[in-house]
Parts: sequence; C-alpha cells; structure tokens
Amino acid sequence: MSAAQGSAGNVIAALASFFIPGLGQLLQGRVFKALIMFLLAGFLWWFLLGWIIHLWSIIDAALFRAPVRRAV
Repeated sequence: MSAAQGSAGNVIAALASFFIPGLGQLLQGRVFKALIMFLLAGFLWWFLLGWIIHLWSIIDAALFRAPVRRAV
C-alpha cells in the first residue's frame, strides 16, 4: 500500500490500527503479523495488558517501510 515511512498509506494504516489492532498491518498486506497482533491484543485485554500490543500495532503500522522492488 505505501512505499515510504510517513506516507499517507502509513498514516491510514496507523489510524486503522488505532481502532482495531492489526488492521493497519492487514491494509499493508502483512496478513500473518496482523493476525498475530489481533489475537495477542485480544488475549491480553483479558488481563488489562492489551494496550501494550495495541500501541505496538499503531507504531508498527506507522513506521513500516515496504521493500523496494527493482525493475528487471
């Protein structure tokens, strides 16, 4: 979705993760990481520690850099 850190795509992904942990990673195409963050946050919210994963999810989505694809 996004190519550079701080791009509009990363801002949208971070906002999505603010509402649902892992949704930003899902928008960026990182399905496995999105699933892990969603499940881990859901589990930890039972112990009132889900905010840690929730915050990590937002920061990770905002700072993500897509790998550079080179033309062949």
